[in-house]
Amino acid sequence: MDDRNILEVKNLEVHFEARSGFLNNLLSREVPRIRAVDGVNFNLKKGEILSLAGESGCGKTTTGKAILRLVEPTGGKVYFRGQDLSLLTQKELREFRQQAQIIFQDPYESLNPRQTVFATVAEPLEVNRICDNTKEKEERVARALSDAGLKNPRDYFIRYPHELSGGQRQRIAIASALVLKPKFIVADEPVTMLDLSIRSGILKLMMELRDNKQISYLFITHDLSLAWLISDRIAVMYSGNIVEIGGAEQIIGSPAHPYTKALVSVIPNPERSSGTDRKLLEGEIPDPSSPPRGCKFHPRCSYAQPCCREERPLLREVEKDRFVSCHLV
Repeated sequence: MDDRNILEVKNLEVHFEARSGFLNNLLSREVPRIRAVDGVNFNLKKGEILSLAGESGCGKTTTGKAILRLVEPTGGKVYFRGQDLSLLTQKELREFRQQAQIIFQDPYESLNPRQTVFATVAEPLEVNRICDNTKEKEERVARALSDAGLKNPRDYFIRYPHELSGGQRQRIAIASALVLKPKFIVADEPVTMLDLSIRSGILKLMMELRDNKQISYLFITHDLSLAWLISDRIAVMYSGNIVEIGGAEQIIGSPAHPYTKALVSVIPNPERSSGTDRKLLEGEIPDPSSPPRGCKFHPRCSYAQPCCREERPLLREVEKDRFVSCHLV
């Protein structure tokens, strides 16, 4: 493992058994499987923000959860600081989860409405038995709330989620992740549920935390323009696979994969005439329980060739630190 990498993901797979009717189960010998994540490879450097971008249903969130072992992988390997996560003991897994946290999409759902802010942020400390006394616990919680951008943090201790604004709730969720002093955070669409006026503040906070505390982020989003704004690198995901990965400026400035080109073409650009060069995708993401033969994108691709329908392309390096999964590149 490269010493610069905090995380390495190799051929990660997450398959689920598909639900079907009683008669189908009775007559069929094979249980259909949904290939939510179907062989994903990438690494994450220390202090880096890598965005995982793509349409809803492409497997982004499942990838993040599988890395944190919130969903058990079906295959592949995940290495965190050189450790194979599949080989960890229960004690080692607990220690890993102190260093790796998640921020969920919806602060209205991720916070317990019956818990005070103090109880919510202090819960990880209690579960991991970190603080020896109440005073130390209060200091850790106050520090986490302050790091999350809340002034006068002790004023929030006895407040409940319904007494907070959307932006404050998301900052509480961020504080809950920060209280254990993690080195890696999966941010799953962390600003999607927030007003535009609040998003910039949350994004600025996350970038400051990266700079000040050297936290590495896997930033999951369906908004490629947002990924461009916050990321060092972008990985574009389609139907359980990464189809292109590279520097943010590379991906947005000169997309190589036809799917990436289509996503980039609809990013609002005041210098572009209305409708000019826009590549609107037709059709739907393929059924993950029966993906098409060859390249999964070929049924929606205007550039598809006979080889695209027969052979699945591999993710390969086309220039330094730029990888693309396409026969035509």
